[in-house]
Amino acid sequence: MSFSNTDTGDKPADPYTAKNLDNSSLKDKVSDLVAFIEKSKFCLMTTRIGDSGLLVNRAMALAGKQDNDTTFLFHANTESGKTDDLAKDPKINLGFLNPSGEWASVSGDASVETDRDFVHKTYSPALKAWIGDLGDGKHDGGPDDPRICVIKVRTITAQYAINSRTAVGGFVEFAKGVATGEAPAVNKLRQISESEIGQWRQSGGA
Repeated sequence: MSFSNTDTGDKPADPYTAKNLDNSSLKDKVSDLVAFIEKSKFCLMTTRIGDSGLLVNRAMALAGKQDNDTTFLFHANTESGKTDDLAKDPKINLGFLNPSGEWASVSGDASVETDRDFVHKTYSPALKAWIGDLGDGKHDGGPDDPRICVIKVRTITAQYAINSRTAVGGFVEFAKGVATGEAPAVNKLRQISESEIGQWRQSGGA
């Protein structure tokens, strides 16, 4: 079932998408996505609250990557609401945005990893400030604190937009669009399907 409010005939109903959709190679699409995510580092992680079904966002910082850069890692407190959400519904979205308007949306499945060896590999001393030291010799914010976990987000699909012009070039193109009503070509709008993600994982990123 889809939604439509009009019929534009043989003309594209969404001229911005038609003008900016970029069908680059899979290697370029994944590489540029990962580069943007690494540069952005911070995202809004969207989960579904189990009791109400409502969606909630939380700011998170990227801690690492796996599976040829298609699985993203985040530190979290096991006693926080986000782990409760994921225990009931592992579906998740990561939203990245920078000041110039470039963005990325990653949809996937999440798991909560508490294995201490795995936590040790990605642990950062800065976590102690966020987790806190309870002074009981166990919950000290260190790598062996059982409250520290890693949320693994395994990508299913992704879409993103990065600038295809300089700031000046983009402004000129936008101004032309305002004057003429023609959609500006200012971004590389890309989509990575579930099958493409699987292909990239199997290829080893080659």
